[in-house]
Amino acid sequence: MNEMLQFLYRHGYSVVFVWVFAEQLGLPVPSVPLLLAAGALSGSGRMNLLAALVLAISAALLSDSIWFQLGRRKGVKILQFLCRISLEPDSCVRRTEGVFEKHGAKSLLIAKFVPGLNTAAPPLAGVFQMSRTRFLLFDALGAALWVGAFLGLGYVFANEIERVAGPALRLGGGLLAIVTAAFGGYIAWKFLKRRKFIRELRIARISPEELKRKLDAGENLVIVDLRHSLDFEAAPETIPGAVHMDASELDDHAELLPRDRDVILYCT
Repeated sequence: MNEMLQFLYRHGYSVVFVWVFAEQLGLPVPSVPLLLAAGALSGSGRMNLLAALVLAISAALLSDSIWFQLGRRKGVKILQFLCRISLEPDSCVRRTEGVFEKHGAKSLLIAKFVPGLNTAAPPLAGVFQMSRTRFLLFDALGAALWVGAFLGLGYVFANEIERVAGPALRLGGGLLAIVTAAFGGYIAWKFLKRRKFIRELRIARISPEELKRKLDAGENLVIVDLRHSLDFEAAPETIPGAVHMDASELDDHAELLPRDRDVILYCT
């Protein structure tokens, strides 16, 4: 943190803008330490708190607006791309859509505090054609809450942050190695867990080409479209003859599925 304070003091407000913009665009450069450092510098009179606040909010709003526009133009594909590179690609789309469906524009107020939802919320707002004015209003409020929270913490605890920075710096590479090893272990665990999940599913999977061949051959199949209601609303096209049902309703309506025919389920 001491190095962060010195770096920020030397290079000024441009660092705050560029760093926050890069993180909100999706790069792995966490902004929280930087915002705490900027708040600490403001608390000691070496930085203007209001200027740092405005620049950080503007950077977040600019990157979010880019994602929002991509969501409008590319549709649900942009959300699928973001989830594909996440740690939990198999549940990411449905989880983020579930949060957005439940809270709507209000989810933008808390999105930056929730890992995963942070990057997914702006394009999701675009996918489902939220008005630009409504998006900018709620996104700006959410960015203000997020930036203000960490700048404020740094400002209030400026002396404590600088005091802790010294011992943390002395731990140096050892602390970094521990954090890196823990993060690497977490990613490895997630990867192995997902590989096991995919292996368990593989025996029951069918490719789109195989399904088309069965339909062309006139096989009597039951096809269930399990896409989330938001996905269905954005792209209502479906396989001819498919029954649309939310995945959460599958257990409740299991008796409607015949036992004497193959049942094909598909989702996002």
